[in-house]
Amino acid sequence: MSHAVRHGEHYWSLVSPHWLALNESWSHGASYFLSCLHRVPLKVQHLYSAHWCQSEVCNGGFHQFFYNTTGILAPEAVAGFEAVGAGQLASLVGTAISRVGTPYPRDRSARLSVLPQADGRPREEWDPFTDLDNRFYEWLDSESSRWDILADNYASDA
Repeated sequence: MSHAVRHGEHYWSLVSPHWLALNESWSHGASYFLSCLHRVPLKVQHLYSAHWCQSEVCNGGFHQFFYNTTGILAPEAVAGFEAVGAGQLASLVGTAISRVGTPYPRDRSARLSVLPQADGRPREEWDPFTDLDNRFYEWLDSESSRWDILADNYASDA
């Protein structure tokens, strides 16, 4: 019988006990969400935030990440990527954040008011993040399971 751990299982074992409570805290606003996030261990904060960011960007790009409620944690995703050793992703997220606005709008309605809409046009014409999306995907695809390996290693460090 094999006892091999699949990539992503170790970091997920740290995040999963906090997953639902943190996700449910978004609907109560940024201050409440941040207070809940800061009550979990720092490694969980980093892994949770970076996980959500990479998941959303991989599913629909930075525009989707900022459009969805998950955009509330963009600054924490930068810290999360830095912590796990993905400085290039942290830099890409930081650049994307700067394209949304300063100060960064954690409130979803405020983000929606500044994000461009498709209006039936091709994505390249309206999405200001496509160059960053492509660089994000290139980084992830440069090694098999790159994100999961880094996240697992970070989760395993004492």
